[in-house]
Amino acid sequence: MSDKKSNNLIESIKNKGKNLEAEMSFFDHIEVLRKHLLRALLVITIMTVGTFYFSDFIWHQIIMAPKEPSFWTYRMMCKLVELYPSLIGSEFCISSIEAKIINTEMAGQFTLLMNSSIIAGIMLGIPYILFEIWLFIKPALHENERKSARGFVLFASILFALGVMFGYYIVTPLSVNFLINFTVSPDIENTFTISSYLSTILTLTIGSGIIFQLPVVIYILSKLGIMTPKFMRQNRRYALVLTLIVAAVVTPTSDPYTMLIVAFPLFLLYELSIFISANIEKKRIAAEKTFYKS
Repeated sequence: MSDKKSNNLIESIKNKGKNLEAEMSFFDHIEVLRKHLLRALLVITIMTVGTFYFSDFIWHQIIMAPKEPSFWTYRMMCKLVELYPSLIGSEFCISSIEAKIINTEMAGQFTLLMNSSIIAGIMLGIPYILFEIWLFIKPALHENERKSARGFVLFASILFALGVMFGYYIVTPLSVNFLINFTVSPDIENTFTISSYLSTILTLTIGSGIIFQLPVVIYILSKLGIMTPKFMRQNRRYALVLTLIVAAVVTPTSDPYTMLIVAFPLFLLYELSIFISANIEKKRIAAEKTFYKS
């Protein structure tokens, strides 16, 4: 009986040691994550200070630009009408935007200045944030996984930048023009608050940047075996319909050219995701064949 008790005592001590080791490992990971977050926060703070210094340029040349007829997108649309008048109607050329934007809070403009600087700092710091995420998850990956995911930061950063540019130069001006000029009744005058305008700009721009991360998401899901190229090819028609619906919602105009301009890059992203998933599946099948042969 005494031997049995002593064995139970030894077993409980071992289990306690394992639990303590697991707890220490968990808290070690939390400490490492805290260091990565602090470094990312430092970079975001530096970026925020820099954007605050250039706040006048950011507000007048970037944030408020999509409501001006001289904006790059509107000028290109008018040039397309001039080049192809038989294919594109004159309504595609936007030559005037009547918009009255007001501030209704005493500290509203100062708050908007601070918020826009912080958001701009975060957007500029996205590549470094992704780099810190990569440094955090890298030790948990095998050597072959590290090699296959080596370009994660660069690829995701490029996609985010392309998405932001697409949202800013395509989605945002088309949506802003429609929403500013849309009226239920001519008796109702459109007067917008600056916070509403800024929220719309940021939602469309950052939202496009996030949507452009689809290939990265498909890459991760394919690595986990959740997504397959066969499934994506079989549902391509549904993806096309969904893409057209998203484009119609984002650009609520009666002009089909506008909808197609928005839908085309989104569908290309889907096709790129299929290619990425197929490439991962091909490598996995080759690795399995090599394993069984050996």
